[in-house]
Amino acid sequence: MNAIVLAILVMVGLCLARVSVVFSLVVAALIGGLWAGMSVDQVISSFNEGLGGGATVALAYATLGAFAVALSRTGVTAMVSDKALAWVGARPGTAGTQRAPGGVKWLLFVALILVGAASGTVVPVHIAFIPILVPPLLGLMNMLQLDRRAVACVITFSITIMYMTTPVGFGTIFLNDILTNSVNQAGEELGMQVTTAMAPKAMLLPAVGMLLGLLVAVLFSYRRPRGYQSPLNEVKDEKVSRPQLSRKQLIMIGVAIVGALVVQLTTGSMVLGGLLGFALLSMNGLFKWKDQDDVFTQGMRLMALIGFIMIAASGFAGVMKASGAIPELVAGSGELIGDNRALAALVMLLVGLFITMGIGSSFSTIPIIAAIYVPLAISFGFSPLATLALVGTAGALGDAGSPASDSTLGPTAGLNADGQHDHIRDSVIPTFIHYNIPLVLFGWIAAQVL
Repeated sequence: MNAIVLAILVMVGLCLARVSVVFSLVVAALIGGLWAGMSVDQVISSFNEGLGGGATVALAYATLGAFAVALSRTGVTAMVSDKALAWVGARPGTAGTQRAPGGVKWLLFVALILVGAASGTVVPVHIAFIPILVPPLLGLMNMLQLDRRAVACVITFSITIMYMTTPVGFGTIFLNDILTNSVNQAGEELGMQVTTAMAPKAMLLPAVGMLLGLLVAVLFSYRRPRGYQSPLNEVKDEKVSRPQLSRKQLIMIGVAIVGALVVQLTTGSMVLGGLLGFALLSMNGLFKWKDQDDVFTQGMRLMALIGFIMIAASGFAGVMKASGAIPELVAGSGELIGDNRALAALVMLLVGLFITMGIGSSFSTIPIIAAIYVPLAISFGFSPLATLALVGTAGALGDAGSPASDSTLGPTAGLNADGQHDHIRDSVIPTFIHYNIPLVLFGWIAAQVL
């Protein structure tokens, strides 16, 4: 058995057994490295070298977490939650809602999709908004008896679909800086060059697969009511005092959000964008200057688990790269393909799924697989658009459905605020089923028709 396949099976098995994701990644990296013929010292050295790749991401998430907590301190997220409850005519402790529950459910889904889409584009906080905005809405979800697995699928869709199709914010990084550049570097000597305008077109059909998976999740799989226990503080029917935002403060919040976006887009650094947003919010007068250290620490604590998992995933990726198992996996798959072009596309997508499941990030996977996939795609006669679709979809596969992916860690961070949402069973498995299957299907179709 290939070392990557074994390592990922071990990781998934441990996660399903409710073992910590970080521990699962470390054990899987050790087993995979030893199976590939590496010594213990080599595995540890490769793991440590790989940790540095996740440090930047972890720091970015910590900074964005501080930005999100600062936004919460301004009262904006509480105001959004109160407005949502007031719109449906319900407060914590009421027996139901004055509006039709079905209409409220769909409004909530649409709102989460819009906010998630904005978090990767115009308000570049990525998943940091989830543990701030979602927990105040859990009371409303409980009243609606809304299956949180459907909400997890909605949030994962909202934070994934934009970077796959729209070259703005994180989409600029994924489509232009990573996907297009990686394909061009791998295909330069072989005569294949692609442009940034081609990437969104190539990812359009796979994105349709994501949309189909979302519709199946909310219309069929998780449409039935599901009961949750309401926390004790939801039983009280009391009005909570909220800070009143002045026009000046609202303007400052808007300036902070826009400033964070501009800095991120111009410098390419999420860290600098988050720091600027936090600095501007700390001057809005809603929390004292001396409290900013406490706010920043809270934000880092909020994203600490996600950061550690991303760092461990980078160490796992370092071991897998050093093992030489990735080219072996592709080469072994190539022996099964023969001259079958359709089978070649399917195998490349499935191999990409395994690699991304372990690494946990499509952004980190594409540079690895592009160097192998592009020459293979050229040898089978795939067009530049089809090659982009294959590499992009193979990278996106596993991002939804990986225990170490921010696309699943983010929803869990918000929906498990009251301890009633399991990361593996309620986030990982539902998103894996509803997004990876249609991504394979529509990615395969894109490779045939483009």
